[in-house]
Amino acid sequence: MHAIRKLRESGHATVADYEKLLAANVVFHSPVLIRTAEGRSVVAKIFAASTTLRDGAYTGEWKLDDRRTLLRWKGTIQGHELESFDIIEENDEGLIVDRTVAFRPMPAAKLFRDAMRAAIGNSVPDDFWEYPN
Repeated sequence: MHAIRKLRESGHATVADYEKLLAANVVFHSPVLIRTAEGRSVVAKIFAASTTLRDGAYTGEWKLDDRRTLLRWKGTIQGHELESFDIIEENDEGLIVDRTVAFRPMPAAKLFRDAMRAAIGNSVPDDFWEYPN
């Protein structure tokens, strides 16, 4: 079982717990942000907040090669079905260096995005959420 999955399914995932799994230069690509989040501290905060905002479980895990894993998650946000696919890449030390996630359907992804923005606060600057006018 992948470490991200194990931590999320433990029900007790903290920012500090996620930081232990991440390389210092980790990058995170998500459709809820308009650009890539970078760095252990910011990415760990995003991951920890995410686990508190939605209910569900991983329904599949596939090791693509020695460094990459595909995870499938299904659940709900505010009573609406939400599904995600994650590709996670690790370095030689087994720390996560890259995670890319996709969500569906779009209306539920928007609910998740709005909940993430409220939960994270100033941990992620405004220019990660909105395009400049």
